[in-house]
Amino acid sequence: MTASPTSPTLPPEVTARWQARFRAPRVSLPDWALEAPHRNLYSSDVSGVVEQYAWDRTTGVHRQVTDRANGTMIATLSPDGETIWWFADTDGDEFGVWMVQPFAGGEDRVALPDVGPAYPAGLEIGHGTVAVGRSTDDGSELWLAPTGGPARVVYRHPDPASVDALTHDEDLLVISHSEHGDPRYPALRVLRTADTTLEAPAVVAEKWDGEGRGLHALEFAPLSGDRRLLVGHERRGREELLVWDVGTDTETEIGLDLPGDVTAGWYPDGSALLVGHDHAARSELYRYDLATGTLEQLDTPRGVVRGATARPDGTVELAWSSAALPPVIRRADGPVVLAAPGEAPPEAYPVEDRWIPGPGGDVHALLVRPAGPPPYATAFLVHGGPEAADDDSYRARRAAYVDAGYAVVHVNYRGSTGYGSAWRDALTGRPGPTELEDVAAVYDALVAEGLLDPARALITGGSWGGFLTLLALGTQPERWAAGIAEVPVADYLAAYEDEMEGLRAYDRALFGGSPDEVRDVYVRSSPLTYVEAVSAPVLVVAGANDPRCPIRQIENYLGELERLGKAHEVYRFDAGHGSLVIEETIRQVELALDFALRHVQP
Repeated sequence: MTASPTSPTLPPEVTARWQARFRAPRVSLPDWALEAPHRNLYSSDVSGVVEQYAWDRTTGVHRQVTDRANGTMIATLSPDGETIWWFADTDGDEFGVWMVQPFAGGEDRVALPDVGPAYPAGLEIGHGTVAVGRSTDDGSELWLAPTGGPARVVYRHPDPASVDALTHDEDLLVISHSEHGDPRYPALRVLRTADTTLEAPAVVAEKWDGEGRGLHALEFAPLSGDRRLLVGHERRGREELLVWDVGTDTETEIGLDLPGDVTAGWYPDGSALLVGHDHAARSELYRYDLATGTLEQLDTPRGVVRGATARPDGTVELAWSSAALPPVIRRADGPVVLAAPGEAPPEAYPVEDRWIPGPGGDVHALLVRPAGPPPYATAFLVHGGPEAADDDSYRARRAAYVDAGYAVVHVNYRGSTGYGSAWRDALTGRPGPTELEDVAAVYDALVAEGLLDPARALITGGSWGGFLTLLALGTQPERWAAGIAEVPVADYLAAYEDEMEGLRAYDRALFGGSPDEVRDVYVRSSPLTYVEAVSAPVLVVAGANDPRCPIRQIENYLGELERLGKAHEVYRFDAGHGSLVIEETIRQVELALDFALRHVQP
């Protein structure tokens, strides 16, 4: 580790404010049991760690379900509300088994003893049948476990597959698969649960839209005997909807005059869809009546809806926030549904939109200004994914940088979702350099506008954003005064060897093959290739148990920084691809701000 300058100190009230945004307890949108809607399940960090909580709306009783050192992120309810299913991994490594616990409380037990530990690949729970997907280094397995009978494998393939949807009467199961070779664009297969086997699958129907066009099974209509499956498709270059009647193998496309991507879920009576519309970093909700084709917008504030559900009484509940206002779980018509105990987090800062010409088309960027006149010391916070996007939602990390005096810029580079299929897929065959061209275009435009001081710009991100951070430091060294890479891909050849198989399959599709087949493409995109050109100091944050951006390939990069005498610091934490422990998250942000203030002073 190379010595660094003395750290400027933030005023205590500034530190207290940004830390309060992380420490203020939060709750997620409650999930509810289809046949017992008063029985709910949600996640919360009220204990300081993200865990699962049961809530009986009839009695008003809340109960903590899980209690583990590194938290519990994945859980769901059985349809009758009697059982809570939660996924138990080890210290954030995402590899584990499903556990069950009675809704009222009691002993945890392994849900499916015959099904070994794996990475989760879908779970569908019925009264008499459970369908579960698992992924390992050997590929994908999908299991059916009937009540009172032995669990059996019904699908096995070296490429990714998952359990997607089960009819209400449990007769039909929909799986997604990538037997055609590209897991980014899955195909769908419907199996008859009663008599399907691995050797003789009882295939009812198949649907695939061809290369470059994915199909995503959302859910079956929640009515017994109803064979209507809600499906997301991208036949016209963006995410849209169709209803596939699996029983008659007919489909009805739902054409909505909305500019962005849409997804949806059923209203409980099956008569309408609750439609979520995402466009230009913001989202809206609509009710679509299937009989009349009427689309009615629900009245939600400008910002981002992170999740929504239609209840049996027709009300809609949602999780909402904006860049300035903290998250709230509320009904679409206004009343708060569920609030965490304690003080609400401090408000943050609104974002400004910028549309900037780039080499692949106009790039959407979001800007937050600190106090005072420009030009600003600026932090580019680049998102992960890459199939994700930055938006107008509440981000405690973004606000912490603004509190510290930085302008913050988000770039929804090519590869981001919400801007159409072509934009999302534009980095295929050239991941890394493509995204950084868009980052550079935004950087140059903000310099020309007089907002960004080119001598005081830093870049930071986590996961894919961490990968882009390290790649930018090596391929655009003249632009960056410092970089902070959290759980990054740093040595792509070693990362491919060590990452989970599902990500290896994704990489093969993204890069055009495996490293044995297109080694030069991986080398071109690997930050390790450009480590000698790095001139700015860099902080690397790494998770010891990370299955997505494994520790060995990060150590390879750090070893080269050390050998070359490059200014760098490293922080390792004992969890996986991030942390669910709030104080650990605060510690990482504290280290990042300290590093930033020492090298890029606002």
